[in-house]
Amino acid sequence: MKKYLPILEWLPNYKRSYLAGDFSAGFTVGIMLIPQGMAYAMIAGLPPVYGLYAALVPNLLYALTGSSRKLAVGPVALDSLIVASGLAAMKLSSEGEYIAMALFLAFFVGVLQLVMGAFKMGFLANFLSRPVVSGFTSAAALVIAVSQLKYLFGIQIEATKTLDTLVALSGKLSEIIYWDLAIGIIAILVIVVLKKVSRKLPSAMLVVILSIIGIYLFMKQEGDVTILGIIPEGLPNFVMHDIDKEMLIQAFPLCLALAFIAFAEAMSMAKAVEEKSQEFYTNPNQELRALGISNIIGSFFQSFPANAGFSRTAVNVSEGAKTGLASIISAVVVALTLVFLTPYFQYLPKSVLGAIILVAVYGLIDLNYPAKLYKEQKDEFVLLLVTFLTTLLIGITQGIIFGVLFSLLLLVYRTSRPHIAVLGKIKGMEYFKNLNRFPEDTEEYDEILMLRFDAQLFFANIQYFKKVLMKEVSKKGEKLRYVILNAEPVNYIDSTALKQLEKVVENLREKGITFKIAGTIGPIRDIFKKSGFMEVIGEENIYVRTAEAYEDSLRKMEKTAIQKKVSLQYR
Repeated sequence: MKKYLPILEWLPNYKRSYLAGDFSAGFTVGIMLIPQGMAYAMIAGLPPVYGLYAALVPNLLYALTGSSRKLAVGPVALDSLIVASGLAAMKLSSEGEYIAMALFLAFFVGVLQLVMGAFKMGFLANFLSRPVVSGFTSAAALVIAVSQLKYLFGIQIEATKTLDTLVALSGKLSEIIYWDLAIGIIAILVIVVLKKVSRKLPSAMLVVILSIIGIYLFMKQEGDVTILGIIPEGLPNFVMHDIDKEMLIQAFPLCLALAFIAFAEAMSMAKAVEEKSQEFYTNPNQELRALGISNIIGSFFQSFPANAGFSRTAVNVSEGAKTGLASIISAVVVALTLVFLTPYFQYLPKSVLGAIILVAVYGLIDLNYPAKLYKEQKDEFVLLLVTFLTTLLIGITQGIIFGVLFSLLLLVYRTSRPHIAVLGKIKGMEYFKNLNRFPEDTEEYDEILMLRFDAQLFFANIQYFKKVLMKEVSKKGEKLRYVILNAEPVNYIDSTALKQLEKVVENLREKGITFKIAGTIGPIRDIFKKSGFMEVIGEENIYVRTAEAYEDSLRKMEKTAIQKKVSLQYR
């Protein structure tokens, strides 16, 4: 049971010394969740109160089932944006349908995460490379920022895509509500200044409280400032989902992308926390199950898709959280707010929530990493740029899917054209190094060609291997008598490559050139023996080390018994 309910692991062993840190972290994160939750609900296109609902039940359930004791679960800006872009594409006819579909997304995402956890598919997070995540996150941050400009300016805009939004904004600049703009700018400045004074200050909540007091006391008439308006009081009601086949088909691609992205986000945070604290181990498959259960049950209590939040998790750690009790306390803070304080939030300006989001997403834009990639690894920079532009100009879901596909294509390209080095012997030593790197320190003979192939040999790269090999053979000319392949980096050879390798051996033999292989690992020798390749190349042409093959080519040397045994050993 402890495997599936980690609370049974930490609760019986709870120490009194943990309480101060858990209470401080839980209370601080709970205060953060109130403005953040409402702001992120607005990103998702939902009434602000749904952000508080998403901060309640999923947070509690994750505290019971999550293997990471410090992740803070609730609404997240990036996931909210994916929800908004996905629902906008469905063209739902009413606000009621929109809300119902958002709640259903949480249920469906949770089911997919639970299934992935049951089938131990946590390894899938590895397919999101850092360039893809960086490009996607930076673009998503810009998309979120642009989507909040309408609240900052007090302008009504129906457009959902980034470029359409900017065009619509430029056409409605005459409709700006300057009170909204002024309040939003002041809110941004206050949050930034307070963060510089102390990162522990609940700057967003302080701005929310001050703006509510200011609007309540000084707003002369309704309409001067765009405010949230009446927010429902009390805890969320239990709702059932009205599911049909068409809804499932429509939602599946969006939910699959969201389940995958949310899990990758959560695991990257959990691993970072785990490495920093070294206090516990995060189980990827249990994380999938925990997020799945949190979203499934949360959806019945009016929660849209929830996930671990980076900023809240960082605060959780910095405030000294030790266990899931911190998450339980933060959920209690949100529940008390829903029961007693929601009437006061009707005076909260929407531009303040927009300001909170703009400050939050600014930290997601990373310029240093792309600059580093541009200098060091151009191919990965292109991958990052493609993901960034696809996400920014086409769509959130398309961006992450295209980024993953492009990274896989890049992987295939790299494996189909791996590094091949022409080797030379370092003078006076038994080192064999790349001739291009050590042109003055190596000795070279016209009758010997040495190559090192830095990858497995299989159907996708064998033709490239043959092309490079024959090109180098041609360069050596008629004096060439021996080709030595350093096979130490080769960890697998498939049947297609093996058949082509046989042809290489036979073609070279017809030209009076002997093909030798050195440094093969055990599994490769097994393949050679079972396939009959050992007989084709000849046992005398298999060597333990490149040095032995090299010396034997210069001056015929008899192998010792142990050399024969090691070079030809197989199962």
